[in-house]
Amino acid sequence: MALASLAILLTLAGYAALCFIQPFAPCRKCSGTGIRQARRTVKLCRRCHGHRHRLRTGRRLLNTGRGIHRDGTRPHRTAPDREFPSWP
Repeated sequence: MALASLAILLTLAGYAALCFIQPFAPCRKCSGTGIRQARRTVKLCRRCHGHRHRLRTGRRLLNTGRGIHRDGTRPHRTAPDREFPSWP
């Protein structure tokens, strides 16, 4: 049981390191070419929009979590409309 848990933790740590080091992966739909051939026509890949890379799922989850944390913990600072007089 402990060995299986350790294996799962090592796998997750390895995937997290991969997402940190290399956040983009080749598109699976077009095999990283950016184009698709369908019935004698060449079109841009709909999944990667011709960019040839996609954002990894783990990196997408990390970005979403960081955005939720940032929006929930930091106050939004706005510029004051007018300056307030100082106390005498």
